[in-house]
Amino acid sequence: MKNISTLEELDRIIRSHKEHGERIVLANGCFDLIHVGHTRYLRESKRCGDILVVAINSDSSVGRLKGPGRPILPESERAAILSAFECVDYIIVFSEPNVEKILQTIKPDVHAKGSDYTRETVPERATVLSYGGEIAITGGPKVRSTSEILSYIRNNDTSESHG
Repeated sequence: MKNISTLEELDRIIRSHKEHGERIVLANGCFDLIHVGHTRYLRESKRCGDILVVAINSDSSVGRLKGPGRPILPESERAAILSAFECVDYIIVFSEPNVEKILQTIKPDVHAKGSDYTRETVPERATVLSYGGEIAITGGPKVRSTSEILSYIRNNDTSESHG
């Protein structure tokens, strides 16, 4: 099973992969409504190493970041969808404001972030550099966001009955 329940469990698994010389990549996000940008981000992140760990914001964390009405899908469903992606090796759900605790624990070789960041603006930059990790910006130009898709849906809702 790809879903990991605790950081301690993930740490144990990742240590084993590192002992076998495998390169570890961590990607993270809300992944509230999966769209093409997410697939590009995850596929390209996987190309940075051998094992891709995806950290998903918990429901409470998404609500704090994105506001009322979010997430659309609960964390269990978001994790189940991402676990179907061939490029994703492990999934962990986190509630903290960022993934610094995960980074400090598993010390991935690469911390992959989407193209809405630069290597200089990644919030966890100092943490990654402190243990000798690399930062990769993956996924190409940002062409979609879940917020844009939701706005489009709201503005083009034709579900009301017209008598």
